[in-house]
Amino acid sequence: MTKRDLPYRENPMLRWSYSLIAPFYDLVVSRPLLRARTQSLRTLPADQAKKVLLSGIGTGLDLPLLPKLHHYTALDFNAAMLERAKPRVAGLQVEWVLGDSMALPFADAHFDHVVLHLILAVVPQPAQCLSEAARVLKPGGTIVILDKFLRPQQTAPLRRALNPLSRRIATRMDVVFEEVLSVVPQLQVVSDVPLLAGGWFRGIVLRKG
Repeated sequence: MTKRDLPYRENPMLRWSYSLIAPFYDLVVSRPLLRARTQSLRTLPADQAKKVLLSGIGTGLDLPLLPKLHHYTALDFNAAMLERAKPRVAGLQVEWVLGDSMALPFADAHFDHVVLHLILAVVPQPAQCLSEAARVLKPGGTIVILDKFLRPQQTAPLRRALNPLSRRIATRMDVVFEEVLSVVPQLQVVSDVPLLAGGWFRGIVLRKG
C-alpha cells in the first residue's frame, strides 16, 4: 500500500500522538462536548434499523448516546483508540474496523447514514474525508457532523497561529466547512446549528442527492 491508499500516513506524528493521548482523551473532551454530542446524534432516525458508519470513532464517547436499533460500523485509524472504545458498546450491534476515514474500505452506497464527529478537523485532507463519506452513503442518506470550523473570511488569528503545531499532534484549527463542502457537490445542507464555543463547534446534517 502507498500513501495514496492510506492518506493518514501523510502525518505519521498524528497517529503517534493519538496513541499517546488515548488514555487521557476522555478527560479532556468528554464532559465539555457531552451536550453537543447528544444534540447532534438526535438527528439519527430512531424508528427503523439502518446501517450507520461511525467514521473516526475515537474512544467511543458517542456509543452510549446512540439509538440501539441500528447496525453500526465503527472505524478509526488508531488501534489504541479502538481498544478504548470497545468497552462502551453497551448492547449496540457494532463491527470494528481499523481503517482510514480518507480511504474507506467499503463499497459505494453501502451505508444509510454516516457520523463524522470530530474527524473533519483532524484529518490532513478534510475534503477527501467528506468525499469518502459521501461515496459510501446511499442516495437520500445523511451525514451527521460535529466539529469546529472557521466561517468563510473569518480571521481568527490565534487559532491560525496555533494551527501549524496543533494539526501535527491533535487537531486542525483552520478548516472552513464551506470550502470543504464545495468539493462534494452531491451533498446538500439540511441543518447547520451552533453547538458550543460561540458557534466555533457546529452541528451539521447533510443529505446526499
